[in-house]
Amino acid sequence: MGGSSPCASCKLLRRRCAKDCIFAPYFPSDDPQKFAMVHKVFGASNVSKMLQELPVHQRADAVSSLVYEANARVRDPVYGCVGAISYLQSQVSQLQMQLAVAQTEILCIQMHQEPNNTLQTTSSQSQMDVQDDKSLLLSCNNFNTIPQYLGFASSSNAIQDPLKRESLWT
Repeated sequence: MGGSSPCASCKLLRRRCAKDCIFAPYFPSDDPQKFAMVHKVFGASNVSKMLQELPVHQRADAVSSLVYEANARVRDPVYGCVGAISYLQSQVSQLQMQLAVAQTEILCIQMHQEPNNTLQTTSSQSQMDVQDDKSLLLSCNNFNTIPQYLGFASSSNAIQDPLKRESLWT
C-alpha cells in the first residue's frame, strides 16, 4: 500500500507496508480479522508464497478460498470444509429419502382411490403386474421399511448435526 494506513497483514505483523506488498490488495486495513484468521491457520509466509506463485488474475479467488478454509478450520479443526460438505451431503441424502417416502405415500393413496373398474379394462397380464405392485406397496403399511425397498439408508445412520459426532475414543 505504501500510503498512510498499512494493510491488515502488515498491521498484524507490525511491519512497514511497502508499495508492492502482496497482501495489500486482498487484506485491506479495515478488515483485520480476515488476515488474522488466514495467518493463524496457514501462516503469512505460506500465504505469501502461494500468492506469488499464482497469476495476478487468480489471486483474489485464492484469497477468498483461503479465508473460507481458514474460517472452517477454526470452527472445526479436524474436518474443516470437509466436515461442512459431509454434513450437507447427509442432509441431501435424508431429504432424498423423505422425498421418496412421500412419493410412495402419494402413490399408495392414489392406488386406494383408484376405481376397480379401470383394472378390468386392461389385459390379464398387465392386471397381474398392477396387482403385484399394489400388493407390494399396500403390504408396507409401516413406512419405516420403505427406504429399504427404495435403496436408501436408514435415516438413523445419517449424521444429524456436525457438532454431535460420536467419538471413536470414548
